[in-house]
Amino acid sequence: MSTRTRGTVLAVTGTSTDVGKTVATAALAAAARGSTAVCKPVQTGIGHDEPGDLAEVRRLAGDVTAVELYRYPEPLAPDTAARRAGMPLADPTVIVRGVDDLAVSHDLTLVEGAGGVLVRLGESATILDIAAATLAPDTADGLLIVVAPGLGALNHAELTVGAVRARGLRPAGLVIGWWPDDPDLAMRCNRTDLPRVTGVPVVGVLPAGAASLAPADFRSRASSWFDDEWLTTLSPTCPEQLVRTP
Repeated sequence: MSTRTRGTVLAVTGTSTDVGKTVATAALAAAARGSTAVCKPVQTGIGHDEPGDLAEVRRLAGDVTAVELYRYPEPLAPDTAARRAGMPLADPTVIVRGVDDLAVSHDLTLVEGAGGVLVRLGESATILDIAAATLAPDTADGLLIVVAPGLGALNHAELTVGAVRARGLRPAGLVIGWWPDDPDLAMRCNRTDLPRVTGVPVVGVLPAGAASLAPADFRSRASSWFDDEWLTTLSPTCPEQLVRTP
């Protein structure tokens, strides 16, 4: 078996769909210190020649390495979308190899899932299965969980964090995917209660409408949306932060 150095890997998942995973991924890619890659293992709801989530990430974050592995046309769970399209299901071995290859050559690799943690990417594999095969223990690797701010957020966050921990994986932090200028009472309470009920810190809060900012403005502001000390842990100054035996 050979050894190799690698960077930090974060799987970016959400408590549900439409909570802001793609914009949060773009913001973190823009804020990160060092070389960054973004992997979208499975994209659904996009035609063959249409721009997908990675196009949005690169529009907002700039010229980051971006790799998409599977694409299906209907906006459904990936396994269902593949079957309906008569296309091969995503192979978790291919996904794991793709993530590992990026991690070897980048300081930070972000792996954006589809929907929540239990959505099937292939026949049975979820983002938890990919994370279990690619995240290294006792490092900054983990699952970054994007949450909505309003009613239901606490329950959804607890369920997601519980599923992550049940697989023996580390929740790397919570990110509130959009925060309005005038948050209601539930949102204000949730911002305080999320770390209390989950035991996971809120490490980022994105303003509502962040994706509508001019890309240059988005990039200049992105680091202010995340906890600075947490950002520092993702890209240690030492270039050889980990030696992993596959």
